[in-house]
Amino acid sequence: MRITHSASLCYDSILSLVYPQSCVICCGSVESRALGVACSKCWRETRIFSGRETVCWKCGLQSSGSAPEQRREEVRCHRCDELEFTVARACGVYEGALRASVLTLKHQPDICGRLIDLLVATQARHPLNKATVIIPVPLHTDREKARGFNQAALLAHKLADASRLPFDNVSLTRTSHTERHRAGMDATDRRKTVDKAFQVVHPALVRGESVLLVDDVFTTGATVSSCATALLDAGAAEVFVLTVARPMYF
Repeated sequence: MRITHSASLCYDSILSLVYPQSCVICCGSVESRALGVACSKCWRETRIFSGRETVCWKCGLQSSGSAPEQRREEVRCHRCDELEFTVARACGVYEGALRASVLTLKHQPDICGRLIDLLVATQARHPLNKATVIIPVPLHTDREKARGFNQAALLAHKLADASRLPFDNVSLTRTSHTERHRAGMDATDRRKTVDKAFQVVHPALVRGESVLLVDDVFTTGATVSSCATALLDAGAAEVFVLTVARPMYF
């Protein structure tokens, strides 16, 4: 293990000399390929969730107050009461290195090691660790063809490999090519754009399963809620949501 780690550090040093990469945030040097498009300083300055924060137990919105550990499951923001998923969590706040990684992933199908490590660590925490199968939020086929890949599927596949959970990329499909969420849309408008936009085509594969639904960003929760509705209607026992990032507030 030490030999492998030393070899990786040596490779990173050589690579940074021969092919120097600038951090997309501060223009400093990215010291390791595992960091992706941001340097170690920008990663340190990005707020990453440890799992010890007091958050809305359902949607993961960080609370301004605090609660003792034994009462954290009682914390609710009530903004998410109408959303259909069981629990949602993110690796961190949509800022800095996480924001840069997400934006890069929308046009470049590369996931850095740092991002994979964060997904694995977040999934390993209660209650997401109860998941029995991983499913990505699907893109409509027209949009996936135009982009060339589905970033949620890439994230979900990497997480499934690392966590050794089954990866299901066929059961949940997007049936309508809805308009993209525009800036200024409130939660109600966002829900309307994705209402009944998803369908489970292989219900036997999700029946009785604790599904971990993976996407890049949680904003209002409208998209993952619509996915959760389809999965629960098809017989899934519960639907957890894991995203790379989420805003502090919405």
